[in-house]
Amino acid sequence: MKSIVTKNAIVHFNSEVYVELNNYVKTSNPSIIFVLVDTNTHEYCLPNFLAQLESGDIVVEVMEMPEGEDHKTIDICTGVWEALSDYNADRKSLLINLGGGVVTDLGGFVASTYMRGIDYINVPTSLLAMVDASVGGKTGVDLGHLKNQIGIISEGSMVLIDTSFLSTLPQNQMVSGYAEMLKHGLIYNKGYWDTLTNLQDLDISHLDQLIYDSVIIKNKVVSEDPTEQGLRKILNFGHTLGHAIESYFLGNADKTPLLHGEAIAIGMILEAYISTKICSLAPKEFLDIKNSILKTFSKALITERDIEIIIGLLKHDKKNSYGKVRFVLLEAIGQPKINCEVDNTIILEAFKDYIG
Repeated sequence: MKSIVTKNAIVHFNSEVYVELNNYVKTSNPSIIFVLVDTNTHEYCLPNFLAQLESGDIVVEVMEMPEGEDHKTIDICTGVWEALSDYNADRKSLLINLGGGVVTDLGGFVASTYMRGIDYINVPTSLLAMVDASVGGKTGVDLGHLKNQIGIISEGSMVLIDTSFLSTLPQNQMVSGYAEMLKHGLIYNKGYWDTLTNLQDLDISHLDQLIYDSVIIKNKVVSEDPTEQGLRKILNFGHTLGHAIESYFLGNADKTPLLHGEAIAIGMILEAYISTKICSLAPKEFLDIKNSILKTFSKALITERDIEIIIGLLKHDKKNSYGKVRFVLLEAIGQPKINCEVDNTIILEAFKDYIG
């Protein structure tokens, strides 16, 4: 697969991954190489990765963080910053983030801020990170249970997508990444949406080209609008309500936390419903979206009391301006509209439709 050039980096795939990584190490000659992993990628991905990394005389240090969204915090960043300092990392050091979206988001933020910035490379190991989190330069951590409130847009030197890592994932993690792929179809390309929703099974053998197509879509959007002043906002479809739902389930002891893609799937159904009220999305297309998503994602149990609190969390959404909640909605599949204001009564309607 041909490498994809982003604004400040390059995304390499499969056979090119370790050739390009080792060329980069040889050319840039970092003072020390640090590899950030979580508990899972340390066990399942790191041995294969290190076996193919040609570091020569350069020291390689591995740093492990706990796995899971609830560890995507500034406290974990502090631990990684302190570890870098303890190992005498300097501005010529290289940080390689080997993991899912939590590792690439947090590791990118750590690298972008340590000594005002050291080089980093993302090696995504989950489907979600391959198609979304690791590409485009968004880095950061959560503030309490509020998603991605602290961060910076800063691209690493390269992204290395080795789809063999997907064989280490449980099915629910594969499905979580599939939600972001569906989103790419809904906001950009109806043909891609149709292809994804007509797959009989989400199988690794189908995924290489689909992952490539998703990265192409995201890169086109991000290249036109790297700092999210306009077009890049379309990537937030499903995320205004999805992030609020994810935050609520993460912070509520009575709820089982949702994976990111599971929450975004709910958000896309709700925001598609709202699109039939605010924009011109046809009811038939809404039903296609709703039914296609529900074929893969189980409904979450959401009560009226939950809805009240979730709507209250919308005030923290990063797309808000001057105290107004702004949504990305659909005029049709593949035709998004940004900066839409939505009355709470319509949001409640959408939840009632979802609950059934």
